[in-house]
Formats: sequence, structure tokens, C-alpha cells
Amino acid sequence: MVTYYGGMEEVFRALADPSRRLLLDRLFERDGQSLRDLEAHLPEMSRFGVMKHLKVLTDAHLVVARRSGREKFHYLNPVPIQDVYDRWVSKFSQPWTRALTGLRSSLEETPAMTETMTDAATETRTTRLVHEIFIRTTPERLFQALTDGELTRQYYFGTTVESSWVAGTPYAYRRPDGTAMIEGTVVEADPPHRLVMTFHPRWDGPEEGISRVTIEVVPEGDVCRLTLIHDQLAVPETDGLREGWNRILSSLKSLLETERAIAYTAG
Repeated sequence: MVTYYGGMEEVFRALADPSRRLLLDRLFERDGQSLRDLEAHLPEMSRFGVMKHLKVLTDAHLVVARRSGREKFHYLNPVPIQDVYDRWVSKFSQPWTRALTGLRSSLEETPAMTETMTDAATETRTTRLVHEIFIRTTPERLFQALTDGELTRQYYFGTTVESSWVAGTPYAYRRPDGTAMIEGTVVEADPPHRLVMTFHPRWDGPEEGISRVTIEVVPEGDVCRLTLIHDQLAVPETDGLREGWNRILSSLKSLLETERAIAYTAG
């Protein structure tokens, strides 16, 4: 299978250093921290040293840096760990299997893999999830995979997406029986580089809140960097969404690079 994160070795090398693991631990506790915030967790280390460790983590795509105004914030990206688990775990002996499963669980189940924000005017607490993955494909082919129902059926938990993909129009991911698993409105569509949608899950009934999903596609040589930001989430609603996006993106990557999606089931 084709894998690209700058090399799977970089993921393991990034996780091997105790200072880098500490930075990941602190991001587990509170995602979306600035360099100044992260420096405080390594008081005996210079700013340059912390920056070097962050570079190793970002090069391995375990951390994603996003700029907001003059400040840069750092977010955990669990997708490479999902890729390790899906593509490698069956090749190892049972002790390695347990170790990788524990690592995956810590990344997927720790609540602080999200950024929690409070709107001062409404006192509403919301959460943002950030995922990043590199896929060896073209922007056009990737965007087609995101918007073509025949393709989403292969990697998006068996659902077929339907939409005209024009701003202001509806979309839906439909199960084989025709019922909607997710519905929403296309907010912005700029093929093949950007897609913004509202996100209304229907698997637990119509009472679920509406959030927003932004997908950005940036070509880098013969690969594309896909960044997915799921924000405006009510805090309790993040349970299961992180793992769901991990599986969708890993399966999408496998489909485009190997022509074979990873078979996941919703639930």
C-alpha cells in the first residue's frame, strides 16, 4: 500500500522522544495551544528547542498548525495513527498489536483532542476538530471523490452523497435504504480546492445540533494535503465524530491510492 506522511518512519520517530510525547500529552488535555502555551510545559527548554520538537511533530503530521491573526495554534491530528493502525497492525505480533491499539485508543478517546471555545456573548461552548492527511492524487480526482456519490459509497460508511454542489443548495449522505445519515447545506464550493457545508447528523434523530465542516485541498508536488475542520460543535456532540472522520479519511486515502477502500461500518 502507498503511504505518505513524509514517511511512516517519521511518525514513529516523532513518538519516540519523551519531550514530544509530553507536548502531545498537553495537547491531549487542551487542544489548540500556542507556542507560548506549549513552552510553559517544558520550562527547562529554550523556545528554539520547543520549536524544533514541534517541527518534528508537524513534519510527521501528528500536529497541525493553524494561524489565527498574529497567533499560531497547534492541534492534534490523529489520522496518521489511524493509518498506522489500519495498515500495519495485522503485520505485528500480539504484543505490538496491544501497544498500537492502546496508542490508538489514547489518541481517539482522550477528550482534549479538541479545542473548546466559549462565545462571550452567548456563553455557548463549542468545539473544533482538525484533521489533516496527505493523499497521492490530483486535486481534481480528490474533489471528485468528495462529491461523487458512486465514490462516497465506497469509503463513507456505505452512504451515497447527493447534491448539485452549488452554494446555498442542500446535500445528503443517504444509506442504501434511501434514508439520510447526514444532511446540510452547501455554504461554499470552490472546486477543486475548498468545500464548506453545514453538518446535521441524522443517526440519532432530528434533535442533533447543526455544525460546520470545511475541507481544504492543497496540491504539494504529486500529493494533495487535505485539511478537514469540523467546528461549531456543541461539546457533548464530539463523541464518535473524531473516530468517524479518522476512518473516513483513511478509507478515502486507501481508495485513491490503491483503488481499494477500507471496509468500515457505521456505528
